[in-house]
Amino acid sequence: MLIPMDFPVAVIGAGPVGLAAAAELVGRGIQPIVLEAGPAAGAGIDVWGHVRVFSPWRYNVAPAARVLLERSGWSAPDPEGFPTGHELVRQYLAPLASVPELRDAVRTGHRVRAVTREGHDKLRSAGRETAPFVLDVETAEGALRIRARAVIDASGTTGTPNPLGAGGSLAEGEAAATGRIRYGIADVLDRERLRYAGRRVLVAGSGHSAFNVLIDLVTLQQEVPATAITWLVRRALGPARYGGDAADALPARGALGARLRALLESGRIEQVVLGISRVRPSGDALLVSDETSEVGPFDEIIAVTGFRPDLSLLRELRVRLDETLEAPPALAPLIDPNHHSCGTVPPHGAEELAHPEAGFYIAGMKSYGRAPTFLMLTGYEQVRSIAAALAGDVAAARSVELVLPETGVCGGGADANGGCCTPASALISVESLALPR
Repeated sequence: MLIPMDFPVAVIGAGPVGLAAAAELVGRGIQPIVLEAGPAAGAGIDVWGHVRVFSPWRYNVAPAARVLLERSGWSAPDPEGFPTGHELVRQYLAPLASVPELRDAVRTGHRVRAVTREGHDKLRSAGRETAPFVLDVETAEGALRIRARAVIDASGTTGTPNPLGAGGSLAEGEAAATGRIRYGIADVLDRERLRYAGRRVLVAGSGHSAFNVLIDLVTLQQEVPATAITWLVRRALGPARYGGDAADALPARGALGARLRALLESGRIEQVVLGISRVRPSGDALLVSDETSEVGPFDEIIAVTGFRPDLSLLRELRVRLDETLEAPPALAPLIDPNHHSCGTVPPHGAEELAHPEAGFYIAGMKSYGRAPTFLMLTGYEQVRSIAAALAGDVAAARSVELVLPETGVCGGGADANGGCCTPASALISVESLALPR
């Protein structure tokens, strides 16, 4: 007995990759149901909606989504323009979620709490592959149970930020100080301006998200000179960590790191190297420390320390993940930041993203586990391959091709000439963060 084909394929998350998955499924005659925890499609992107991404529109629209949108009379943005997160939602994701083919499939305010096999806990094998998936869903009207023939988890990671603690868990005193700690890309020039203007601000993090916050804080400092900016990193950054500058095939991305480095050298930003193990109050401010050093005081802390996947909803599924990155084992070695700095990875699809739980896939940003970078177009090719596999089109599922711009930086597997570790014909750039305003 097979899982009834009239059950939908459940897609968790109505972000760019989740909606692209739904569009791919519709294109193959498969009914999706898209379960979004937030109040609208793209709710996770709206959290950082003030940020302008450094990949142009031509990289941000999924091919299958474009077909549905243009069928509905959509006017495409300038392919060379750089949208903000809010513009991505308003001009792309909201219209996509409203096309006739997806309108009834997208369920907002539906938070998936668990995914299981009907009648089968993790231990039970007999009949497992023929049992439908069951998704336990929380809504404002109460709990729901939704059956599905397959599940694509594209729920992302932005809802589960990493803590300040260098050991991966909350630093001592961090929980008590959360009123002074902002996780993620703070909107320091607009919505949160009053929180940071004229204050002593610590920014923790070494990625492009931290770069954006720091550059915005310098702009705020020019308007309110009393604003003091300290940048905390866990280890000293070599030149490559600022990006490839002019060698980056996405010029806006290369310029971001170069701009921050110039601001640091100008003295507008103070940098400290410290792995936080403790946060403690000092009067009306906060101090942070490791085992030997303490810095501060700070009025506010912005933690831009990355994200991690929420795996709690998958506890009863047979999911195989890399022990370091919490990404699928076939993908993890290709994106591990301990070994790669070039921001590229060979194309990959359904085969690399499959798990022992037949019919279950993790796609999009969540498929990268704790790896720090991801590009939407990478996710679009992932779900194209997955939809093909679910439709039984093995050849299309295996034919994964994607060529994206290099970062201009390579480490670990670099060749003698400093080029990236993968042949250009197979490159995927996985940077997906943003431009300063």
